[in-house]
Amino acid sequence: MGTQAPSQPNNNSDVEAKLQKQKEIDDWLPITSSRNAKWWYSAFHNVTAMVGAGVLSLPYAMSNLGWGPGVVILVLSWVITLYTLWQMVEMHEMVPGKRFDRYHELGQYAFGEKLGLWIVVPQQLIVEVGVNIVYMVTGGRSLQKVHDIICANKTSCAPMKTTYFIMIFSSVHFVLSHLPNLNSIAGVSLAAAVMSLSYSTIAWAASLGKGVQPQVSYGSRHSSDVGKMFGFFNALGDVAFAYAGHNVVLEIQATIPSTPEKPSKGPMWKGVIVAYIVVAICYFPVALIGYWVFGNSVKDNILLSLEKPGWLIGMANIFVVIHVIGSYQIYAMPVFDMIETVLVKKLSFRPTWYLRFISRNLYVAFTMFVAITFPFFGGLLGFFGGFAFAPTTYFLPCIMWLAIHKPRKFGLSWWANWVCIVFGVMLMVLAPIGGLRQIIIDARSYKFYS
Repeated sequence: MGTQAPSQPNNNSDVEAKLQKQKEIDDWLPITSSRNAKWWYSAFHNVTAMVGAGVLSLPYAMSNLGWGPGVVILVLSWVITLYTLWQMVEMHEMVPGKRFDRYHELGQYAFGEKLGLWIVVPQQLIVEVGVNIVYMVTGGRSLQKVHDIICANKTSCAPMKTTYFIMIFSSVHFVLSHLPNLNSIAGVSLAAAVMSLSYSTIAWAASLGKGVQPQVSYGSRHSSDVGKMFGFFNALGDVAFAYAGHNVVLEIQATIPSTPEKPSKGPMWKGVIVAYIVVAICYFPVALIGYWVFGNSVKDNILLSLEKPGWLIGMANIFVVIHVIGSYQIYAMPVFDMIETVLVKKLSFRPTWYLRFISRNLYVAFTMFVAITFPFFGGLLGFFGGFAFAPTTYFLPCIMWLAIHKPRKFGLSWWANWVCIVFGVMLMVLAPIGGLRQIIIDARSYKFYS
């Protein structure tokens, strides 16, 4: 009597089904759904991500740092962050046949599955959510400035609270947030990149036109030694905030097509170089000319110090609004990706349009609510800049590089990475102290929802 062979599950078909399901999810998630970007997408995405509201606070940072330390820290930050950005671009495809499409995936490869998640994700979320909150405040404040300029000589205009302007600004994001991926916001990002160059040029050119102010002083803006020290710390955070593009660089590179013959790092690096030239054109003239003209009386947003001509300052503020609309979307996209990954992969929701509609609207509403509750522009920049931007921008890429590439001890690469790590750790420790003190000072005179 013949024995019947036991039925064996078709393991291959199970694996294929899992892979197919994984592919369907990846094709739906915002970071991996589109890989047909050109090198110039990388250029303007990086400009939009990096040149943000931070550039307008650089003259204020200079007034806390002084000429010598200010120039050194600005130049050093430009060089270090370009170096760490190059490391990120190189590490994107260092494992043959695999792409690290997200910052945390690279972290998991460098530090291990669980530890990598815990090291990278909290910091990346603080940066991206923090930027979105600060940009809500910036967008609202800039809209308010335009309103005030238009209403300057009109008695019929009623004053409006900052709260309402933040709500007006956020209404745009309740629409734009439903664009599915980074490539679909390329047009918004290009407009934002052009605007950032435009308002930076207005900021330094209008300052130059105004000329050095009478009784200008380049001494510290603080009378006490404690004030000087905390002001210096807060300024470090302002500078760190200005160089924040690293948190989305792998996600931007993930949109570029790649083959073994033509890896994505070629076009990506070309875009980064163009972006960093634009960054230098925006940052150095604004920081140095703004401080030279106004000295230690410059406000935490250079456009607030430039009161005339009204039409030009109004136009610059409109450019700021358009820019931070694009920048908000660039930083929100990786957060949407994380939220949607958890909902679909961990909580087993079906990838549908209404899941995306609800989750993204809730996120925009959350950032709007926090921005309305705590609109402390200067302090927020310093606090977030030091607390999370310094690690993810200045030294986390270096630690990953050392862990993965293991350069020769005491060689040039080893020393370069350790210099960046020490500089970044100092920023991370010192900047939030100044930022937190500034928030406390601002909060004393602040009434909620006023």
